[in-house]
Amino acid sequence: MVLSLCLGVRRVRQMQRAFRNGKITVLCLLMTVIVLRGTIGAGKFGTPEQDFNEIRHHLSLRKRSEPHRVLVEAEEKKPVAVEEDEEDPPPDPNKPYSLGPKISDWDSQRSEWLARHPHFPNFIAPGKPRVLLVTGSSPKACENPVGDHYLLKSIKNKIDYCRLHGIEIFYNMALLDAEMAGFWAKLPLIRKLLLSHPEVEFLWWMDSDAMFTDMVFELPWDRYKDSNLVMHGWNEMVYDDKNWIGLNTGSFLLRNCQWSLDLLDVWAPMGPKGKIRIEAGKLLTRVLKDRPEFEADDQSAMVYLLATQREKWGDKVYLESAYYLHGYWGILVDHYEEYIEKYHPGLGDHRWPLVTHFVGCKPCGKFGDYSVERCLKQMDRAFNFGDNQILQIYGFTHKSLASRRVKRIRNETSNPLEVKDELGLLHPSFKAVKKQAAAS
Repeated sequence: MVLSLCLGVRRVRQMQRAFRNGKITVLCLLMTVIVLRGTIGAGKFGTPEQDFNEIRHHLSLRKRSEPHRVLVEAEEKKPVAVEEDEEDPPPDPNKPYSLGPKISDWDSQRSEWLARHPHFPNFIAPGKPRVLLVTGSSPKACENPVGDHYLLKSIKNKIDYCRLHGIEIFYNMALLDAEMAGFWAKLPLIRKLLLSHPEVEFLWWMDSDAMFTDMVFELPWDRYKDSNLVMHGWNEMVYDDKNWIGLNTGSFLLRNCQWSLDLLDVWAPMGPKGKIRIEAGKLLTRVLKDRPEFEADDQSAMVYLLATQREKWGDKVYLESAYYLHGYWGILVDHYEEYIEKYHPGLGDHRWPLVTHFVGCKPCGKFGDYSVERCLKQMDRAFNFGDNQILQIYGFTHKSLASRRVKRIRNETSNPLEVKDELGLLHPSFKAVKKQAAAS
């Protein structure tokens, strides 16, 4: 009896709920018709049949206009075509190539400028010259899209090193001289920067495919006090063997002086693309040991100049082999774990290379001397090897040299300034302030 009563009550409530919902539905439908009538008829009232016909007509117009709207939006979303730069007019073959107007008194001009601007000293500390690190990449996007990501990693790596060692940095993406494309694009840029920054004592060129892998190592600047050009290389290979790989121009130092401008003036004439560069390449292959036959490159041209004009340039050139101002990646990257286990940063040589240079890799292009997959894998290892030395300052490290993920290696502390600088990576000026504060 009680069960039947409960079922009856429930059935009554369901009917009441359905009735309420039905009223709401009818009310909403009525409001919709009124609104559509007001929209379509602009205030005119008609019969339900007229209203229905007007609504149907309105919907059919909307459907017919839909494809047009979609096409218009698609047109608006199309990428804007970028016009290619116009080709420069061909150079006059009868006119000798020059990087710019001849300058013969740069040392005196620069000395006068420094005297008038004492707030721009060319040496920022005893034995520490003001240095400008210069690197760059093509103004166009990489043919291989992932290459842009690795260019970003490379510049981040260089910024980290420069920040720690008080070095200024300049990143270039402009081709200053169309004739000097490829290997030679650095020469017009270097000359412009030497003349535009008289406060800089040394310009440090570094290729975009080279990375710092020893963040602690400080260059032995006192060793170069009598030198104007410092390159990684070997005297016997350059001067005796005339070997085209006796030095490397992917990472070198050039003093801001008249001697350097004169060197650039005699280095550049082999660089203009076309017939000049092709014929110069034949000369270099004929004179230099083991050089393959291809157009003239800046490295071979430098070996040629030093080997054939040693009496003019050799006294001011320092070929450095005591540490890796340039280190070939093929003999270094696979040994990083061994370096970590046995040695420590700050050595700069075969035990912990200052620079790892990916010669022959073309991550920005589709083709190179080595497979793109191999190069990118090893570039990741090199970047993480150097980046670990930065992250460790903040208590982190990469989970492995092949991983972009990081892990914590040091707990947080309430006295962060007392954390031991195990790698010696703090900038000298900060160290001095810290030492002074501790003494007081």
